[in-house]
Amino acid sequence: MAKELKELTPRSKDYSQWYLDLVLKADLAENSAVRGCMVIKPYGYAIWEKMQRQLDDMFKETGHMNAYFPLFIPKSFLSKEADHVEGFAKECAVVTHYRLKNDPDGKGVIVDPEAKLEEELIVRPTSETIIWNTYRNWIQSYRDLPILVNQWANVVRWEMRTRLFLRTAEFLWQEGHTAHATREEAEAETVQMLNVYAQFAEEYMAMPVIKGVKSASERFAGAVDTYTIEAMMQDGKALQSGTSHFLGQNFAKAFDVKFADKEGKMDYVWATSWGVSTRLIGALIMAHSDDNGLVLPPKLAPFQVVIVPIYKGEEQLALINEKVDGLVKSLKALGISVKYDNADNKKPGWKFSEYELKGVPVRLAMGARDMENNTVEVARRDTLTKETVSCDGLDVYIKNLLDEIQANIYKKAFDHRTAQTITVDSYDEFKEKIEEGVFILAHWDGTAETEEKVKAETKATIRCIPLEGGKTPGKCMVTGKPSAQRVVFARAY
Repeated sequence: MAKELKELTPRSKDYSQWYLDLVLKADLAENSAVRGCMVIKPYGYAIWEKMQRQLDDMFKETGHMNAYFPLFIPKSFLSKEADHVEGFAKECAVVTHYRLKNDPDGKGVIVDPEAKLEEELIVRPTSETIIWNTYRNWIQSYRDLPILVNQWANVVRWEMRTRLFLRTAEFLWQEGHTAHATREEAEAETVQMLNVYAQFAEEYMAMPVIKGVKSASERFAGAVDTYTIEAMMQDGKALQSGTSHFLGQNFAKAFDVKFADKEGKMDYVWATSWGVSTRLIGALIMAHSDDNGLVLPPKLAPFQVVIVPIYKGEEQLALINEKVDGLVKSLKALGISVKYDNADNKKPGWKFSEYELKGVPVRLAMGARDMENNTVEVARRDTLTKETVSCDGLDVYIKNLLDEIQANIYKKAFDHRTAQTITVDSYDEFKEKIEEGVFILAHWDGTAETEEKVKAETKATIRCIPLEGGKTPGKCMVTGKPSAQRVVFARAY
């Protein structure tokens, strides 16, 4: 049973199949009856809740409050910002009727043709339009600014080729939408939220990211600038893991949102939007996990510690239960989430395999001999090592161990990215090296034509123009024209 539980396709054989196997066998999610949509199972949702709770705290620390806006958007709203509608038109789900009726032929129900909506409604692909139409009623003067609002919601983008967590027709996310009196304030907000995402990715997901600006062809539809954090997965591909958009006055002009400044002069409001989604769970899986299953950073694991008793008979179990009860209380007092699995419907070996597959950072096993010696077996998920440790001071030992595991998981991902990031100066070398699954730092002349040529010929895209690191000018690897700095190229999810 344990072998069957953990039978994953090796990463080296088929990385995509390994990912799908892991999502399904670790009970994170499954495909639903609706094509392209997923059911997030309790264990997968517990990871999302941990992410959500931490991010929500970080948003509130930076002055934001949560609100909620409608799922449905009038079609006319999307027509008001030209770039925005062009960017999302092909992904929109459209509601045309509001009622069903019984089929006269007795074959279930049909759409009532008499119940056609006067104006079709779009199931939100993103909420800029409905929110800026609302902000028009909220904003009259500079005293009403800034508006710092976040929304936790679901969105629908009608994807044809889907993959659980990474790309589905419906997904969960948060979207921040802020309004400001000045360009400078809006730009500062955009960068601030990018830094919040980067901090969350590195400190909580244990996933190193590159902060940068998207090229014009890769930026969000309707944005002046899109900032991004890009992470490397174990196969060398990039995953866009969070974006923050400076929207300028585009949406304020589209929805006529003006304010009177301190001198009484009318001007359009400046805007930002920013978001991360359940795609982060896909990132977490692909950045850290192995052929034995999930490897979860302790800060985001639903259970940081699981304790499994090994016993013969109810008498032994009762003694272990009593010992473990005190241990659980001391661990919880230190803020550590613990599960004690003393259910008798599965053998210890099965439980060990299950919790290894599910990526629980620390597993403790306690048997009769441990009771005699006042010890416990401690197994680390990140290194798959075990040791026997005294129960005296075990709570502090475990707390320090969890910190060590968090740091080790980050270091492993950072070292991997460092080893798989190279600098290239010629296009011939670029075409050769991109096949190896790497991030390439190369000069680009800044034109959409060169960017499209590289994408068409190599399937690599410009992931970002880095905000940090070297800014040395050079010559484009493709055209030889001047380049202000190196950019990050990679194949991406």
